[in-house]
Amino acid sequence: MRIGSKLSAELEGRSIIGESRGAAGDKTFKAIDPRDGSEIGPVFYSALDAEVERAAELADSARREFAELSNKRRSGFLSAIAENLESVGTALVRRAALETGLPETRFEGELERTCGQIRMFAKVVSEGSWVDARIDRAIADRKPLPKPDIRSMLHPLGPVAVFCATNFPLAFSVAGGDTASAFAAGCPVIVIANKAHPGTAEIAAKAIAKAVSDMGLEEGVFSLIFSDGYAAGQSLVSNPLVKAVGFTGSRKGGRALIDIAAARPEPVPVFAEMSSINPIFLLPGAIAALQLPKDYMRRLRWVMVSSAQSRELSSCRNMSRPGLLSSGSSNSRKDRIQFRF
Repeated sequence: MRIGSKLSAELEGRSIIGESRGAAGDKTFKAIDPRDGSEIGPVFYSALDAEVERAAELADSARREFAELSNKRRSGFLSAIAENLESVGTALVRRAALETGLPETRFEGELERTCGQIRMFAKVVSEGSWVDARIDRAIADRKPLPKPDIRSMLHPLGPVAVFCATNFPLAFSVAGGDTASAFAAGCPVIVIANKAHPGTAEIAAKAIAKAVSDMGLEEGVFSLIFSDGYAAGQSLVSNPLVKAVGFTGSRKGGRALIDIAAARPEPVPVFAEMSSINPIFLLPGAIAALQLPKDYMRRLRWVMVSSAQSRELSSCRNMSRPGLLSSGSSNSRKDRIQFRF
C-alpha cells in the first residue's frame, strides 16, 4: 500500500521510509507541551539503523529518474505539496500550536508562508533559467591555440538530508525551504524530524508522500526519519549515498554535522543556518529614563523578560533561547544584571 494513497492527519508515530512505515522499535519518545511539561501522544518510534540505510538507498535509486523529470512535472509536484498542506491546514496548525505552546494564529501565517515559498520554487522550476545553461562555442582557428567548445549547466547533486528547525515547525522543517529547494533542483530528500514537534512533522510528511504517490514518482523521492537522539542524523550525514545536507539549528549541532561531512572520503556541502546569542544592552541613560524605584533590580528583570517575550513571535529565535539582555548602570555587581534565557 502506498503511503500517499490517502491523506490523513491521524498520527502513527513511525518513520516514513519511501512507501513503507518504520518498525515499532524499543526507542521511543513523545512530544512535550512546553506550557506545563506534560507529554503529548502518540508514542513516536525512533528509526532503526537499517531503516536509515534503507531511506538512503531508496533516495539513491530515485535520484536519476527524479533529476530527469521535466520542469513541468517537477513544478506540478511542488504545487501538489502546497495544495496537500493546505488541505490538512487545520490539523497542522492545531498540532503545531499544541507542540510549541504558541497561538494558532502564529501558524496560520507560517502555513501561508510555507505554501507560498513552495509555489515560488514551482514557478522558478517552470521558468527554467535556474539551471544557468552556458554555451561557449569553439573557435577552431584561434591563435595561438584553438578554442574548445565548452558547455555547462547546473545538475542535481543527489539525495539531500534535511534537518528540521525547532523555531519554525512549518517554514523551516519537513516541507520548508530546504526541502522545497532540494525538490526544485531535482534532489530526493530525507528529512530528520525535530523531536520538539514530531506530530507536526508527520502531518506535513504525509502531505509530501501523497504528492509523490499521486505524481507517480519513485518512492525514494521522500522519506521521514524519527529519532530520539543524534545517531540517525549522524549516520545519514556520513552515508556516502547522501550528497548534501540542509540544517537550521544550533551552532553546536551544525558544526558537528559539518565536521562529519568534511571527514568523509567524499566531502559533501552542508548548507547550515546556525544560531548565536543576540545581546541587547540597556545603557545607563535608558535605565535612568525608566525612573525606577528602589526595587529597580526586580523591576528591570521584569522589563527584560517582557522585552524578550514581545519579540519572540517575530524573531528567528522564537521557541529557542532568545539571547542575552544586559544592563550596565555601573561596574558594581549589585547594580549590574545579565539575564540569559
